[in-house]
Amino acid sequence: MTNLSTPLGPAMTMETHSPGLALRSLVIGLTAFLTVVDLFATQAILPALTRHYGVTPAAMGFAVNASTFGMATASLVVGFFSPHIDRRTGILLSLALLAVPTSLLAAAPNLAVFTALRITQGLCMAAAFALTLAYLGEQCSAMDTGGAFAAYITGNVASNLVGRLISAAIADGLGLAWNFYLFAALNLVGAVLVYFTIRRVQPMHATMLAASPLAATLAHWRNPRLCAAFGIGFCILCAFIGTFTFVNFVLVRPPLALGMMDLGLVYFVFLPSVVTTLLAGRVAAMLGTRPTIWGALAMAGLGLPLLLMPHLSEVLAGMVLVGVGTFFAQAAATGFVGQAAADNRGIASGSYLACYFLGGLVGTAVLGRLFDAYGWHACVFGVGLALSAAALLTFALKR
Repeated sequence: MTNLSTPLGPAMTMETHSPGLALRSLVIGLTAFLTVVDLFATQAILPALTRHYGVTPAAMGFAVNASTFGMATASLVVGFFSPHIDRRTGILLSLALLAVPTSLLAAAPNLAVFTALRITQGLCMAAAFALTLAYLGEQCSAMDTGGAFAAYITGNVASNLVGRLISAAIADGLGLAWNFYLFAALNLVGAVLVYFTIRRVQPMHATMLAASPLAATLAHWRNPRLCAAFGIGFCILCAFIGTFTFVNFVLVRPPLALGMMDLGLVYFVFLPSVVTTLLAGRVAAMLGTRPTIWGALAMAGLGLPLLLMPHLSEVLAGMVLVGVGTFFAQAAATGFVGQAAADNRGIASGSYLACYFLGGLVGTAVLGRLFDAYGWHACVFGVGLALSAAALLTFALKR
């Protein structure tokens, strides 16, 4: 039985080719996959949802990504009370409860109800996400933290690819309702996985705070390096959401004019990210966090001009570069937060995730307005500004 909580000694880093470590990384990644598979899978059926509810792309994009508001809120709350929450119980309940709003989305009568259910999904997903990150930060050695977080973010990347493929295929073949029923079942599978993988671990209790949770939170926000990392997370998801939400509408319009199933297959562009993100911990350890994030952001930036091209191959290449770059930068920034927060890592992770998901919400609102009012070129320009801001904030990530 593989336990997520198996501690690693100083000599056992992710570079050790141990079957046990490889299996543990697989379990960490699979847990991440089943935690956030609902978050971006719905983007693959955005055009169909837009027609179903009879609204604008910006309105539907905001409703679908309203889950990021719930995730930002839950990340703050869970981070604040993290020292008093049993990790195993919290993750297990969050994933089990996530199945409820996911299944109800199948019968959402209007956009307001759909939006409310997406926010509720976000609350459950973020609770599991934040507790798992805190759990890994507490259980892994300092040398292994980056590798463990990279495995978790890799599962996140895989959920973007596989979730979108499943969503497009099910919606195209069986209809929108069955799409949500299937993902509700996957949420329950995640709860079962957590139940069995950490069943025999003693309940985790964070080290008692020397001050109140509020004082600990303020202490993190007074740390310039952590504040910069929080800002980087905000900018990364803003750029990612802006790209992969509204590119869907570009892909289904002339001259590309893809069908729903073809739109799902497009998201094989995330396949390279599944491989590369897993290496983020090692690269950051060798080169340092700042060069790693700068290189990743530069790669994402190189993809932006390609997104504006009229040929599918060029657009797909741009999507690959943006996906690889943003996920790699996210993994490096997440690992930095786990290392830079000397104590109260649950609160630090919660603050980072709150900023990260808030960036997704702002990206949806602002870039959606740009897309509706001025078109795809203006939206891509906004994405470029977000990446540039992240690069500037990276200067503050000193050791």
